[in-house]
Amino acid sequence: MPTTSEPAIRVRGLEKSYKTLHVLRGVEFDVARGSVFALLGSNGAGKTTVVRILATLLNADAGTAVVNGFDVAGRPADVRESLSLAGQFAAVDEMLTGRENLALVARLRHLEKPGRIADDLLARFSLRDAAARRASAYSGGMRRRLDLAMSLIGNPPVVFLDEPTTGLDPQARAEVWQAVKELAGHGTTVLLTTQYLDEAEQLADRIAILHQGRILVSGGLAELKRLLPPAEIEYVEKQPTLEDVFFALVKDRR
Repeated sequence: MPTTSEPAIRVRGLEKSYKTLHVLRGVEFDVARGSVFALLGSNGAGKTTVVRILATLLNADAGTAVVNGFDVAGRPADVRESLSLAGQFAAVDEMLTGRENLALVARLRHLEKPGRIADDLLARFSLRDAAARRASAYSGGMRRRLDLAMSLIGNPPVVFLDEPTTGLDPQARAEVWQAVKELAGHGTTVLLTTQYLDEAEQLADRIAILHQGRILVSGGLAELKRLLPPAEIEYVEKQPTLEDVFFALVKDRR
């Protein structure tokens, strides 16, 4: 069994190419247990390729990767038992209710008392009032929260979230952010890929910037900010942001 001092994820020299296209060029990083680690980069930077290799869905050309103490190439079955993956699109069955989706996954994983598991997760992700509604009637944010709840069935120690807020409106994004914070609050290790700077800033304990298949820099938010000289201080009247206006208008109209 891995010790708590070992990283939940360790990546060294990871490389992946498709003919002449070099997608990953020696990627290296560690993810501490119980933390949220953001892999930040634009489209095509290689974020999803990293996740697919770590989830044993794709073989690397070179390098090593360890998840929860298990080598990805040498012990893929143990790696798969240690993690859960939520992609860019919610993998819910729209014909089933929220509770039925959760209970079905629990039964497929041969867990006892699937109904109780479903009820606990519905409460944890603030979906109890929508438990009996079909998932097709859920908002985008509710579907993503349900998807996250489904990914936690069986209590995996590591969760991969591959661009979880792509295509969501601001309110739905905020709901998913809160759900991710809940994951970390319960001790789950989260590897988050995103192209949104504010998302990484809001959620991550540590951030790695991936560009053209290489990690440019990795560290905590304060460490990264120290890489640039401080801005000149100007005293100006603070105007509300669009986000301030949006949430002030919608918060009492849900």
